[in-house]
Order: sequence, then C-alpha cells, then structure tokens
Amino acid sequence: MFNHIYKGRRVLVTGHTGFKGSWLCVWLKRLGAEVCGYALAPETEPALFHVLRGQEGISHHIGDLLDAEHLHKTVKDFQPEIIFHLAAQPLVRLSYAEPVRTYAVNVMGTLNVLEAARAVPSVRAFVNVTTDKCYENKETARGYKEDDPMGGYDMYSSSKGCVEILSASYRRSFLQESGFALATARAGNVIGGGDWAADRLLPDCMRALNAGKEIEIRCPSAVRPWQHVLEPLSGYLLLGQKLLEEGRAYAEGFNFGPDEKSVFTVGEMARLAVKCYGQGSVRVQRRDNLHEATLLTLDITKARKRLGWIPTYTATQAVAAAVEWYKRFYSGEEMLPFTEEQIKNFEGSLAWKKN
Repeated sequence: MFNHIYKGRRVLVTGHTGFKGSWLCVWLKRLGAEVCGYALAPETEPALFHVLRGQEGISHHIGDLLDAEHLHKTVKDFQPEIIFHLAAQPLVRLSYAEPVRTYAVNVMGTLNVLEAARAVPSVRAFVNVTTDKCYENKETARGYKEDDPMGGYDMYSSSKGCVEILSASYRRSFLQESGFALATARAGNVIGGGDWAADRLLPDCMRALNAGKEIEIRCPSAVRPWQHVLEPLSGYLLLGQKLLEEGRAYAEGFNFGPDEKSVFTVGEMARLAVKCYGQGSVRVQRRDNLHEATLLTLDITKARKRLGWIPTYTATQAVAAAVEWYKRFYSGEEMLPFTEEQIKNFEGSLAWKKN
C-alpha cells in the first residue's frame, strides 16, 4: 500500500481526535507509521477517538491551533516528515453561530501549522485538507474543477476558500525554492462509522434509527457528493506519497469526490440509510432561514489523471458500510477490530491499486 512510504515514517496529524482524523490514525498505524496527533479534546459524546482507543500507540497531544507556542513545540519535538492538517471548525451551520471562532481556527490556525512546519527542517510534505465547499458555488450541474474560483456563501465555506488562497500564497511566498511540498485536498460529504457531529445527515439518521424515531431532514432535494470516509483518506495518503517521492511536482490542489453515480440527494441518502438499517421512516421538517447549498459536485478528472486515484465504493456500498459500523457499535461490539477490518476490506477492493 502506497509503496510502503509510511512504514517507519514520522507523521503528524492535526485533528486526530476528530472523525476523519481518528480513521486516518488507525490507517497510518496499520501502515507502520510513527504517528503524532495534535488537536482539541473530542467534542462529541460518544467520541470515535475514545471508541477506537486513539491515544494508544501514538504521541498524543491535546492543544489548540491558536496556541502557537504549544503547537510549535509539539512539531519541533516530534520532527515529522509529513503533516496531514485536518483540524478545523468543520460545520456549516455552527459557523453561523460562531463566525469569529470559525475564521480564527480555520484560517489563523492553518497559518500557525504552516509556520510551525516551516520552522522544522524535517518536514518534507504537507497535505492541507480543506473541503469541496471552498469553491464559489454557482449551483450548476457541472462539477467544480481545481482551478475554479474560491468563494463560499456561509462562514465555514468562505473560511475554507480563504485557506485555499492562503495555501497558494504561502507556497509562492516561502516554498518555491526550498521547504516542504504543500498540497491541498478537497473532499465531498464524507460518511462512515463513528461520526456523531450535529447537523450531519448520516449521524442524524443513525441517532434517530437507534432511538426508534423518525428521521427528520431539512433539504430533501439538495445534491451532495457523498463518499465513505476511506475514499478521501486514500486520496490524502496517495497524495502524501507523491509529495514525499516527487516533491513539488504534486504541490497543488486536488479534488477527491465520488463518481457521478454516487451523487445523491439528501432524501435519497436518508431513505438508503433506512433500507440498510432494515427499518425506520423519513419526513421533511420545515427549514429555517440559514442558507445551505442545494447543488454541489466535484470534478475528479485531475486526481484520476495525475494521481491515478478513482473512487472505490458506490454510495450504496458507502452507506451500507457506515450503517453496519453503527449497528455493531450500538450492539456493544468492540469497534477497533471491526474498524481495522473495514480498512483491510477497503484496501483489498481499491479500484485504483492496480493502476
């Protein structure tokens, strides 16, 4: 996997206590990496990080991205070779309630991580994870390409657009002749076991189904690029491999989204969750006045051509895998072995591994 590039390599993950960060750390440890994590304590209960015993086998640091001194010391002490920057305020609807925190964490927090990395010569590669929502959304059917304009209606989306602009500026200002290779990664709506964040479709569905309640959805016709969490993570790891092997040749932005057949509406995804769970029902609740995009898709041609990356799971397979994870969790099963099993099964079925 990934040309054995991560075996024995020092990898720092910001946001390691979050949903995607927890999955990434399990996968990195499986690949033989020496992992260091820096993040706030988990903010949900239950927390996937604790469910997967995330603090075991890694250098675990609880810290704020805005605490530059603590962050710099952590990076300096660990001497990472590659950084995966996932830490963020990741929720659209929360960004309306907390705009200052959203911008502070997402923009200034990212700048702090970049500066910490620039001060440590061991860092050779940096994968900065943003979002599909970083684009100026025109609500068109065409998938957004990497060179489309950055933007964002809400505070979360616009903050991530700013992060993309910041990354490009930082690359040109400080990393042209020397320093690490910096790339950005933009993924779609990620689903998978262990996400308990508020105002996300699948976690809301699973909470309702487990409690025997009806699923309530706000925007049944809204279109999103749904994908299992292991899909973008495989893209991040592949991009990290290319940065370590070939440096600045891959220091660009890349989209990691599903194929066109996996671009479903919110209503279709909720009904698919019910089908995979085996029971339940869905109803539409009255919307509030907070703006949310109704149409958003990604063009993944660049990742396909430059990296050889293509999606592996269909939306149906992604939902089925996620629902199975939640069902086992709610039945009281130990989840780390099953999570490792899902990663192993995904590795075995990777659509791009043979390319």
